[in-house]
Amino acid sequence: MKKTLSILLALAMIAALSLSLASCGDKKDGYTVGIVQLVQHDALDAATKGFQDALTKEFGDKVTFDYQNASGDSATCTTIVNSFVSKNVDLIMANATPALQAAASATETIPVLGTSITEYGVALEIKDFNGTVGGNISGTSDLAPLDEQAQMILDLFPETKTVGIIYCSAEVNSEYQVKTVEKFLTDKGITVTRYSFSDSNDIAAVTTSAVASSDVIYVPTDNKAADSAETIGNIVREAKKPLIAGEEGICSKCGVATLSISYYDLGYKTGEMAVKILKGESKIAEMPIEYAPTTKKYNKAIADELGVTIPEGFVAIEG
Repeated sequence: MKKTLSILLALAMIAALSLSLASCGDKKDGYTVGIVQLVQHDALDAATKGFQDALTKEFGDKVTFDYQNASGDSATCTTIVNSFVSKNVDLIMANATPALQAAASATETIPVLGTSITEYGVALEIKDFNGTVGGNISGTSDLAPLDEQAQMILDLFPETKTVGIIYCSAEVNSEYQVKTVEKFLTDKGITVTRYSFSDSNDIAAVTTSAVASSDVIYVPTDNKAADSAETIGNIVREAKKPLIAGEEGICSKCGVATLSISYYDLGYKTGEMAVKILKGESKIAEMPIEYAPTTKKYNKAIADELGVTIPEGFVAIEG
């Protein structure tokens, strides 16, 4: 009897230890996901919402979001990400390039998914980027075909001779877009002038200068510009100058047309990637950057105001 009792106790201890180990290795009890968003504006907000919806659909109340907004300050992105690292969150979602750069510098172990990133090779200074970052980083890109965006200027405004590009010089991915669009238009014989700003306080003066010397204005996917799109819009509309935008959020406030993506869908796709990582179905080091499909859209109010005829194939921006 004594021997039998000892065997039963030993078996009970083994079972308890197995359960303990299983609970340590199995995160089914819940996940904590840190979200660092550079600034609050329509596009980034939509991406964050899509990301959260995808994870909530899969995990319900077993996923907790620690959402932090950096209010447009790159240094604050670093502070936020460092707090996530100290809390040892299960995954970090970095919304916009400075947020991704901060996360990449802060950790090499916690999975980091970027979203609303134009070009990962540029953002992370990766030479000969092949589409997969590797390590602990992957995500989604909001890059639309820049040559098609530039061609849209010529298709809608065939008499264009001068184009002014307004962008934030502090955003490396804005620089990348500007170079690409500038080369395309220059090769077509268009005179292109850059009008850059480094601070939101300069946007009004820069925009005023741009509209005075340009037939058409182009604004790339740019977080600072998106944050000040209404200011830009007031000036270009008063000057009756058409603007082509890099994304829908900017276009809805100041543009005639855009070749854009759904940032909600982009964020949702990022969330689906997060689900695979958290469930152990995919290794982040092997996950290539993913993209969302593009759609030609136009701002009916501004198009009507300027008397611009929008061809077939464009969808009106809602709201």
